[in-house]
Amino acid sequence: MKIDEIRNLTTEEMVKKIEEYKEELFNLRFEQATGNLEKPSRIRELRKTIARIKTVIKERELEGK
Repeated sequence: MKIDEIRNLTTEEMVKKIEEYKEELFNLRFEQATGNLEKPSRIRELRKTIARIKTVIKERELEGK
């Protein structure tokens, strides 16, 4: 997910996306532990996307103060 796409979301949508991505990340880590993970790069991609979303949320909080 690109930063422009993230900025177009509402804060509530971003929080929902974070929850979805964290759940997917958990499942990928479980697959990795069992040796069934097909695309290891997806873990890194999800971690970075979650960080991007959290950064935009924090920026919005700071603008509001």
